[in-house]
Amino acid sequence: MGAQLRTYKRRIKTVTATKKITRAMEMIAASRIIKAQRKVTASKPYADELTAAVTAVAAGSEVRHPLTTEAERPRRAAVLLITSDRGLAGGYNSGAIKAGEHLTSELVAAGREVDTYVVGRKGVAYYAFRERSITQSWTGFTDNPTYADAKAVAAPLIEAVSRDAAEGGVDEIHIAYTEFVSMMTQTPVEQRLLPLTLGSSAEESAEVLAKGAQAHALYEFEPSAEQVLDALLPRYVESRIYNALLQAAASKHAATRRAMKSATDNAEDLIRSLTRLANAARQAEITQEITEIVGGASALADATAGSER
Repeated sequence: MGAQLRTYKRRIKTVTATKKITRAMEMIAASRIIKAQRKVTASKPYADELTAAVTAVAAGSEVRHPLTTEAERPRRAAVLLITSDRGLAGGYNSGAIKAGEHLTSELVAAGREVDTYVVGRKGVAYYAFRERSITQSWTGFTDNPTYADAKAVAAPLIEAVSRDAAEGGVDEIHIAYTEFVSMMTQTPVEQRLLPLTLGSSAEESAEVLAKGAQAHALYEFEPSAEQVLDALLPRYVESRIYNALLQAAASKHAATRRAMKSATDNAEDLIRSLTRLANAARQAEITQEITEIVGGASALADATAGSER
């Protein structure tokens, strides 16, 4: 019985230590979410105004440009998948990877060759384990991405879309990442970065173009609309990727906080359960000791009474 009690106490000590770790990780993730949310909010106005400027140029000119013009027969597409460098985030990485796989499958079904670009060690490990090729990958900054990181990711994508598909370039750029909706909700999304999607339907696209035509009067483009688009192309891709990296970071921290809170709660439940079992074992041990003492005393009394007779 004593060995069983020692086992319970050892398990309680181990689970208590684990609970301290998960609780600390929960608090760290909670503090990082706030910072990530602020960065997401701060990046949105710039991205919105940049998109408005690009829309204005597209609506007010007939220039054919990779930023705004769809290829007649798109042959090749780039898919950027954003995951995290670390785990312990519940289903965060699996959700992002599933979105990337679904996007890739749809593009392949549509007759496009797909070049895969991956951010985060978890995504890189996923493709490496399955021995699938990756065009380029980046790791080490997913918890706290900077605009410089976004520029580094955007550079090869911009270079690829600037080349002809026959020369190894791409006609489209797509991205799969996790959008931060709230502290409790993070949604994997699939979006097309290039060519610029003005609306989810023909009616919405017409409405956006109409607004762009009105905004066109507010801008003067020099020396030409084409050169303006050339200048805006890297800025647009960088800003969209930066926003996606920030959204993904906030989502990852929220997922980590939720997973660690669940782990902490489970540890507390396990400690309570083990404590009850330890108490029961201790009680059984005490009862057994009392029984042995009473039995020994009774035997001693019987022996003493027999000797007196």
